[in-house]
Amino acid sequence: MSDGLDPLICDFLEWLAPSPRPYAEVMEAWRTSCPRLTVWEDAIDRGFVARVAANGAGRKIAITPAGRDFLAENRRMAPGGEHAAPSREEREEIRKEGRR
Repeated sequence: MSDGLDPLICDFLEWLAPSPRPYAEVMEAWRTSCPRLTVWEDAIDRGFVARVAANGAGRKIAITPAGRDFLAENRRMAPGGEHAAPSREEREEIRKEGRR
């Protein structure tokens, strides 16, 4: 992880991964007034999370495929948190075995 906020971004993505959460809940849990702690803003800027419509229930925040990839590469935890996701090297080995 290159950015000092990456561990916190992973925490945020793990919290959000099981299912989209209401915007107000995300803001209550992750918004901060500290200019050096920009987890929410960085996740949006990097395309790891997105605002989605929630069928009349207001806006929700959901993890994107890029966010799931980032989480899998940096935490080795599946987006749902249930099973460990394979590392990049393990995924390559799985792909190679699939070609045999």
